[in-house]
Amino acid sequence: MRGVGLRGVAGLLAVLLAVSLAGCTDNGGEGEGELTIGLLLPSRAVPRWEKSDKPLIEKRVKELCAECTVVYANAENDAASQRQQMTSMITRGVSVLMLDVVDPKALRSSVRAAQREGIPVVAYDRLAEGPISGFVSFDGAQVGRLQGQALLEGMGARADGGGVVMMNGDPSSPNAAWYEGGARSVLQDEVRILKSYKTLGWRTENAHDHMSAAISDLGPSRIDGVLAANDSIAAGVVSALKSARVSPLPPVTGQDADLDAVQRIVKGEQYMTVYKPFQLETEAAAAMAVALARGNDIDALVTTKVDSPTTEDVPAILLTPTAVTRETIGRTLVRDGVYTIDQICTPKLRPACDRAGLTR
Repeated sequence: MRGVGLRGVAGLLAVLLAVSLAGCTDNGGEGEGELTIGLLLPSRAVPRWEKSDKPLIEKRVKELCAECTVVYANAENDAASQRQQMTSMITRGVSVLMLDVVDPKALRSSVRAAQREGIPVVAYDRLAEGPISGFVSFDGAQVGRLQGQALLEGMGARADGGGVVMMNGDPSSPNAAWYEGGARSVLQDEVRILKSYKTLGWRTENAHDHMSAAISDLGPSRIDGVLAANDSIAAGVVSALKSARVSPLPPVTGQDADLDAVQRIVKGEQYMTVYKPFQLETEAAAAMAVALARGNDIDALVTTKVDSPTTEDVPAILLTPTAVTRETIGRTLVRDGVYTIDQICTPKLRPACDRAGLTR
């Protein structure tokens, strides 16, 4: 599987636009000439879903398809709720489903139910099981590799045989194992993995509890770095380290470029995050969904194929993530308009921003 780098994005999106706009076949929906796209996101625990993905998808769908309506549901990290939401949308007769799955195994039967009703399912960000029509995400193995490489850099001399705690994601998410596998491929021959945890719900409080237990069991002096799977988990890790008065803090990784994580990086509390330009992901997924809703072929726009536990050769678009450290915030997140300097550099953070070169 090969991701799509930023240099290939312009061409890819041009193809996506052309394919999604080709033809105007009506395929279900709530009235003649109308198309309905069901959007199912997994939780509110990770800020990106509500703050970035939802509005960007809704905006792009409307730009591509004036006759399309987006209906939305959030599962609050509960698979049973997501099953009910999918059933409701299938009964409603949506034209296509965009599913960011909470638990692939638990939702497999719902994906099959959609197929029986002739409703294509686009797996968004996480690979769903069952007969899905397409998959759009970032390359999860590369996310983990970027985290592992940055952690080794942050550990410096301690990267040679030092002790690391791995704070992985929710085991029900297929991405959690994807990220962990990428990270282990970098770390396994360089450091000692002292503890490895699964963080249910990707929740900050669960990560805090795990990190507190690791500090208690190991002692802070043995922890040279923490591989945190995303920024919500990193927040709990940093909170536990500070509560235990660990100083200096060991390097901590993250993912999603949440604003509070970027501010922790500026302050030196978190070493890095992984930036996944959500607009690229949402545009690719919206175009794929619109094309399928109109009954169009998507072969021209996919960049690779992936296998799920139930389905081989799923048409896919895998995008390329980017590591962000304090030194690169300006030429990544600020340059791309994700955040302004004023959003990152609150009055309290101005001195740290000055030291990081963001306000000079």
